Amino acid sequence: MSNSYTISGASESSGQPESVVAMAVYAGDRLDWVTSAVESILAQSYRDFLFVIVVDGVVDDAIHAFIEQTQNENANVVLFKGTQNVGLSQCMNYVIEHVLKQWPDIQFFFRMDADDISVANRLANQVAFFKQHNDVDVLGSSLVEINEHGKIVGQRLLPLHHEQILKVLPRRCALNHPTVGVRMSVFAQGHRYRSELMNTQDYFLWIELCAKGFKFANLADTLLEFRRVNDFYKRRGLNKSLNEFKARFFAMKALNSLTLLNVTYAFAVILLRVMPARLIKLAYKIDRFFLNR
Repeated sequence: MSNSYTISGASESSGQPESVVAMAVYAGDRLDWVTSAVESILAQSYRDFLFVIVVDGVVDDAIHAFIEQTQNENANVVLFKGTQNVGLSQCMNYVIEHVLKQWPDIQFFFRMDADDISVANRLANQVAFFKQHNDVDVLGSSLVEINEHGKIVGQRLLPLHHEQILKVLPRRCALNHPTVGVRMSVFAQGHRYRSELMNTQDYFLWIELCAKGFKFANLADTLLEFRRVNDFYKRRGLNKSLNEFKARFFAMKALNSLTLLNVTYAFAVILLRVMPARLIKLAYKIDRFFLNR
């Protein structure tokens, strides 16, 4: 699916920030959640970043007006307006390619979702870790899960070190995508999200990068509040479940980890995911139980 963008905001003549934060907004987002997400990035203690907001097709008028006002009031905010909804992969790939051309000195790429909240020291902590660990290419963090009212309903504690992440990856995605930072040098080598995927694009990318020898890490710090609403389990859907199933076998092959445990886990989860929502909840809990095994 092709798309075209109009771009407003900062240009390459306005300087070369150290980092870029990329966030996509689409028709299904809520104004209050988008507002909280945007404000959490603009309130970061670390300031040397460009904030790129991609409008992925038609959005609510109130959301559009808020984003326009945000861009007008903040010199480091860039607004990409897409003509049609193309999905997160294409949005992020477009940002990556544009940044590589227009801001070649940017070192770090950070993800953000339009319904989550980054804590104030998120970027500062991740940039500091990158600078202290030159071997790490992709960096995530722990998070807490919040419901539609902002109440904490869970948390995700992930393996911290590359070897642990590598071990877990054939069973599930071992990074929280909205928390992730990536060195721009990774993308400069040609790596991208799979544009044909409307979900699990991060999982496939992490597997491909691990197979190429890039190094991963997670911070134990809880740096993001992730929105988990009441229909979370239903929204995962059969398509996402099938893509995760394919990703698990892709990981087993790419990472030479075809084991009885990994195969059994893959089939157990896909069987649970096609069952009623209460059993899908069980699959989600199984993910959490095996995460650090």
